Amino acid sequence: MSDLSYAEAVNLALRLAMKKNRELITFGLGVNDPKRIFGTTKGLVEEFGEERVFEPPTSENTMMGVQVGLALKGIPSVVTHQRLDFFLLAMDQLVNSAAKWHFMFGGQQSVPIVVRLIVGKGWGQGPTHSQALHAWFSHVPGLKVIAPSNPLDAKELTLAAIEDPNPVIIIEHRWLHGAVGACDDSHTLGNLHKAKVLLHGNNVTVVASSFLTAKLVSLNRYFVELGLSVELIDLRSYSPIDWETIFSSVKKTGCLAVFDYGHTTGSIAGEIVSKVAENLFGSLKRAPIRFAVDDIPEGTSFAYTKKLYFKDLDIVTAVCRAAGVEIPLGFTIIESSPHDVPSEDFKGPF
Repeated sequence: MSDLSYAEAVNLALRLAMKKNRELITFGLGVNDPKRIFGTTKGLVEEFGEERVFEPPTSENTMMGVQVGLALKGIPSVVTHQRLDFFLLAMDQLVNSAAKWHFMFGGQQSVPIVVRLIVGKGWGQGPTHSQALHAWFSHVPGLKVIAPSNPLDAKELTLAAIEDPNPVIIIEHRWLHGAVGACDDSHTLGNLHKAKVLLHGNNVTVVASSFLTAKLVSLNRYFVELGLSVELIDLRSYSPIDWETIFSSVKKTGCLAVFDYGHTTGSIAGEIVSKVAENLFGSLKRAPIRFAVDDIPEGTSFAYTKKLYFKDLDIVTAVCRAAGVEIPLGFTIIESSPHDVPSEDFKGPF
């Protein structure tokens, strides 16, 4: 094991996969530009050549159509879109073609594609550069949708996505690309169907994903200070959702808080709260908490976004409320400054 950044772990996964499968190609806007998609495609064109690593003309719909066509001919690919928002131009190809093919032809035809979508707010991104629409993709049968929260999972789940015979959407939060953690260089596949319990506790079940998982891990010191034993589940996959792990934890704790960086209405958080209420109502000690973004677009104004971003104290308060614990007077948390970055030492990318 050695320390790698999240971006380096994605880069490692792509290199390992392309070495193993000489048919695999990767393309997308920014793949070969100077920044190489936050460093995730660094060195690939130099190692594998322009026939396997290239930047196509700017047309998301065409890129998706080419990717599906290649897959039907047995050529797997990883395509990266630097903004989830721009990928919406390709939704028809994804939803009505890629996701349906396996079902429509009775399992005789697969579409082995991986689509990397970058999400994340901050620094005046505005309403068309900041949307977290993972719940949209999760609503479509035939798609797997995953969101690694740390470098090791970024490598292993990306490798698993590439080897899956059908479409996988990988949601990468740009606030995570610089995060550093332990990661090995083996060709180990992660489990696209399983959540991971990162903190074991008895008082309250907390479910999160992507950047919010990393944030809750960093806030655990405050839960310990408050005498709260938190069981933190990293969802890792939005479709399928690992209900077994969630249900098992809620049966133990009787309390639930679910965190989501998407909008509240129709959110993954709402789906989890609903499913737990339907199946484990008798196990709940109190009403579960759904913590997500207000149903309004993100503005570009620095002042406007202050009320849209999660504050650390808000997150801790929500967990305590779910557990039935009151925060004592005088309890304080040093918040990140400015409000639209994940931590004070954050240097990008934007």
